[in-house]
Amino acid sequence: MGNNGKSIVEEKDHVVIKFAGDSGDGMQFTGIRFSETSAMMGNEVSTLPDYPAEIRAPKGTIGGVSGFQIHIGSDHIETPGDYADVLVAMNPAALKANLRWVKKGGTIIVDIDTFTPQNLKKAGFDENPLKDGLTREYQIIQAPITTLTKEATKDLNIDHKTALQARNMFALGIVYWLFHRDLQYTINFFKQKFKNKPELAELNKRVLEAGYNYAHNIELSRTYIIKRAKLEPGTYRYINGNTATAWGLLAAAEKTGLQLYLGSYPITPASEILQEIAARKDLGAIAFQAEDEIAGVVTSIGASFAGKLAATSTSGPGLALKSEAINLAVMLELPLVIIDVQRGGPSTGLPTKPEQADLLQALWGRNGESPVAVLAASTPSNCFRYAYMAAKIALEHMIPVILLTDGFLANGSRPWKIPSLDELPDIKPPIVKEGELEKYYPYERIPGTYVRRWAIAGTPGYEHVIGGLEKKQVTGEVSYDPENHEKMVIERENKLKEIQKDIPPLEVDGPDEGELLVVGWGGTYGHINTAVHELRKEGYTVSHAHFHYINPLPANTEQVLSKFKKILIAEMNRGQFFRYLRSEFPQFDYRKYTKVQGIPFTVSELKQAIKKNLED
Repeated sequence: MGNNGKSIVEEKDHVVIKFAGDSGDGMQFTGIRFSETSAMMGNEVSTLPDYPAEIRAPKGTIGGVSGFQIHIGSDHIETPGDYADVLVAMNPAALKANLRWVKKGGTIIVDIDTFTPQNLKKAGFDENPLKDGLTREYQIIQAPITTLTKEATKDLNIDHKTALQARNMFALGIVYWLFHRDLQYTINFFKQKFKNKPELAELNKRVLEAGYNYAHNIELSRTYIIKRAKLEPGTYRYINGNTATAWGLLAAAEKTGLQLYLGSYPITPASEILQEIAARKDLGAIAFQAEDEIAGVVTSIGASFAGKLAATSTSGPGLALKSEAINLAVMLELPLVIIDVQRGGPSTGLPTKPEQADLLQALWGRNGESPVAVLAASTPSNCFRYAYMAAKIALEHMIPVILLTDGFLANGSRPWKIPSLDELPDIKPPIVKEGELEKYYPYERIPGTYVRRWAIAGTPGYEHVIGGLEKKQVTGEVSYDPENHEKMVIERENKLKEIQKDIPPLEVDGPDEGELLVVGWGGTYGHINTAVHELRKEGYTVSHAHFHYINPLPANTEQVLSKFKKILIAEMNRGQFFRYLRSEFPQFDYRKYTKVQGIPFTVSELKQAIKKNLED
């Protein structure tokens, strides 16, 4: 029976949708299509791809479930949402894995054709869950997606297996109708993506429209409208953290006129940075896929010696392997950007899940006194800014810089206002030009700083020897003198501290003094910020400070912390930033709230933790 247009149309400020199915069901592709359409229609968007941790989990099992969560809104949003208003479950395992993340009263769309006894058993169900109390707690749409996909494509000259791979587009069509999304953006995408295979463009278009028409013709009580967000004027695009990171490095190279060189080894979840830079030969970028992590970073050090903007990308296990070579860059005092896209550990751990547990490794995970600068991005879109700033600090201070992102930022996406190159701060590397100096000494500091000049290899008159052995002050000769070693160690340390002059002060969101300051760093920003803002609306007095510059810390850090009675540090590890701040400023009352489950914080759990600490 059709609804004859009698559905109630409800306007909502924001909604959360999650697509879930087997890793081969195209859930990432589906989620991206919905996200980009929503962004094109003027909504704020935040996403959370959820890849299976098992690479080859058996089909139809919990371990093989892939998901993609999208939060869209008409006002500013910072997180992909805690709980879903709508869950699309392409099989029983997807329902089993995600049911606890659906709001009571929410909508669940299932492919009823997949709820066979065999699939229910694989998912761990003793009986069909759709026959118990679920139908009283949720609005269940039991759509015969597989059957109707076959029906919609039966007259196409396409094999059965290929046709069924478009089932995800049927589900997308249902959700498009439910939220009044325009199909044309996605249809145009099909035409472009499959321009050399028009039969596949037609297949996906037909199944998408079939899902949309199916939703139109069944009895649904409500549909939803989300108004356009009021965005600052400008040109926007939809971007994930890995792409933004790569583009930040490209922008820094463009700003300085240096050639970008990335020496890396593929590793989840950082590989996309290598792929993105490899695709930009038009900008002169060089991407080298090395045979291992160590080879990747040492080629980057060589590129830096040769005058390139040198970078390497990795995740936690790779950062451990690169540590000896990073030490070499410290001794050589060469600029190098190391991007660590953190993931769950230790060892191989949870390669597709986010964590923030590499902080102490980034700070101190090398032999000897080995100071490097450490920065952390906090949103998918500002990975661009902090990759750019990492390059600026590395080049201007002749020092290795580690930029920490994580799997949540790397794969999550947000609308991003594209800046012009003129808006970005200048980068002035201390390159010494031919004939500029009468005599060049590799470790002579620029007056008033601890920065040494950068003589590009091959510049006539500036030939010099560098290596891993300790250097004599100024001349750079190998030195075993104990007093000289201590002086050089202190100079390298002071060079790091000097960066403090070039980084912005720590800002406080909310009152600048009071009972409780919630502190975070890196990718926890959106969840902490949302929790704090919601609590202030509820009448609580609480503030938030978020760190992007970690080594060195902003110059006003101690002053900011001193104005609060209690400091609650929330992070996705067992308390690494908590230990760091407590070691630097032991006089304050620190508390910690931690999570290491391979999934981000929820706003609701953070609010509960903040209220508990306000009451203690």
